[in-house]
Amino acid sequence: MTGTEAVTSSSSSVARKPPPGGRDRYLDLLRSVALVRVVVYHLFGWAWLTVLFPSMGVMFALAGSLMARSLNRPAPKVIRDRVRRLLPPLWAFSAPALTLLFAGGWNPVKDPDNGGTWGVLSLVDYVLPLGAPPFPWHIGSESGLLEDSWAVQAVGPLWYLRAYLWFVAASPLLLWAFRRAPWPTLLAPLGLTAVLGTGLLTIPGETGNAVTDFAVYGGCWVLGFAHHEGVLRRVPRYLAVSSSALLMSFALWWASGHLGPDGWDLNDIPLAQASWSFGFVVILLQYSPSWQELPGRLRRWDKLVTLSNNRAVTIYLWHNLLIMATVPIIDQAYDLPFMQGDRAVAALDATYTLWMFLLVWPLIALTILALGWIEDIAARRAPRLWPNGAHRAGPRRRH
Repeated sequence: MTGTEAVTSSSSSVARKPPPGGRDRYLDLLRSVALVRVVVYHLFGWAWLTVLFPSMGVMFALAGSLMARSLNRPAPKVIRDRVRRLLPPLWAFSAPALTLLFAGGWNPVKDPDNGGTWGVLSLVDYVLPLGAPPFPWHIGSESGLLEDSWAVQAVGPLWYLRAYLWFVAASPLLLWAFRRAPWPTLLAPLGLTAVLGTGLLTIPGETGNAVTDFAVYGGCWVLGFAHHEGVLRRVPRYLAVSSSALLMSFALWWASGHLGPDGWDLNDIPLAQASWSFGFVVILLQYSPSWQELPGRLRRWDKLVTLSNNRAVTIYLWHNLLIMATVPIIDQAYDLPFMQGDRAVAALDATYTLWMFLLVWPLIALTILALGWIEDIAARRAPRLWPNGAHRAGPRRRH
């Protein structure tokens, strides 16, 4: 197909959709890539990764598409099912996280940021993430088993669960609005982000963070609706791509004049993040081939894609804590007999982050084996230790 062709045929649209109840392997692949990018970003801290692949925008768009698909059923039941699937894995993470925090001497009553009665009440966010859970910015000591900022790194990413829960609760209303006024509903989050991101309106505290996250990624969530409803397929490809390119160019221009403490890290620049993620997701979904199977050389990754999609919540919840857990393990190497020379120590120092990268994946695999089955229980499925779809590979190849 050329860049100027528009996909308008109803028969073509039907042909591109996965079978009812089936998985769209293209969307599964995008989710897997997004998860890997999140782990790599939190490990290496490379700001340019937020430009190369805006994982959070992609993940919210995919979740929005699945939510629109699910809302063919009664909305209260869909919301209840989504919340039920989210909470048990969260509880499995919150219990040891809070244990480590309290064991490290954290007292939420005396926390300077969330002290008093409010500090205690906000602990409910570890059980039901209506807000971002509280945590101390520094706990323990720099020479301890974990560095003193481990709580920020481990608990900080839980903002995603809060945003996801807000989107799930708002989805029936958003989908109703989208079906009656698709373009205003699609573009409204960008407008709200512009108001918040330029300082025209400032909402302080955790409420401001929650509203900002909702605005920044709301456009991507509604793009998931547009993908499921077929709205994007009715837009000529050349128009969608060129408009997205203009929006992404604006995002880079805006970011260049509002660089944060980490430079080009779009997470610190809400308007740039919203614009870049929106345009990026439009292009990804506009070219969405809706595979029933991964094609060609991508097929070798089929099992890992299946596994990561079946354990996406577990991977996201635990990956940062597991990254930090690699440090005390690697530090044991300094005590080995052949590591006593200066050259050996310097070599390990120079490759330390690489060893962390290599070690975190086995730790993630062990966590999937130990705790991933909780996702199955939450979804009311029989628990599985390693759900990579291997039992389906043989029949699929024969077919």
